[in-house]
Amino acid sequence: MNLNIVEFFSQTIDLVHKQHHGSIPLILFIGILFGVIIQWSRVDTFDKIAGFAILHGFKVPKMLFLAIGIASIGLYFMIKMGWAHYHIKPIVLGGILIGGVIFAIGMAILGLCPGTGPVAVSEGNIDVLTGLIGGLLAGALFTYLYPDLKSIIGPNLGKVTLAQLVNHDWFIFIYGALLIFIAFWLPEREVEEEVGEI
Repeated sequence: MNLNIVEFFSQTIDLVHKQHHGSIPLILFIGILFGVIIQWSRVDTFDKIAGFAILHGFKVPKMLFLAIGIASIGLYFMIKMGWAHYHIKPIVLGGILIGGVIFAIGMAILGLCPGTGPVAVSEGNIDVLTGLIGGLLAGALFTYLYPDLKSIIGPNLGKVTLAQLVNHDWFIFIYGALLIFIAFWLPEREVEEEVGEI
């Protein structure tokens, strides 16, 4: 690569800043709200994640299905009204498979994902902090090496959506409604947290 690492990341930060994803205060507010909901629902605990992995608790999938369903319907109407637009990422099968395996290994080790991990760290979980730092460093390394990794992660199949495959843009509305139905249909079974001594 022609750029040194400092110049590369400086240009990357500048590029993200120019994409106008919203004001900093709005982004901070949404992030804080997201963290509060995760902490309140207690899905930032190993017990809840592990309980779902062994099908002994369903709080995590109920929350995920409900959140994605509501967001999908909300996004559908916002796009119809011209208030929002899609940010579609291309399908790179090799990258999806390799990334999925790495993600699964990391989640199996930590018991948390990149969304719930930072909330767990804020509660004092040092083991998750090591994973969070490792994830940030690995992400930075991947970003820096991405031009050289293109040949490994496979061809770019383009920006394809499920709505395009079924040839109806209202598919996303039906998809969201189905997820909300599943969220309420799943059993209320929940894993109790193990409270250890401090």
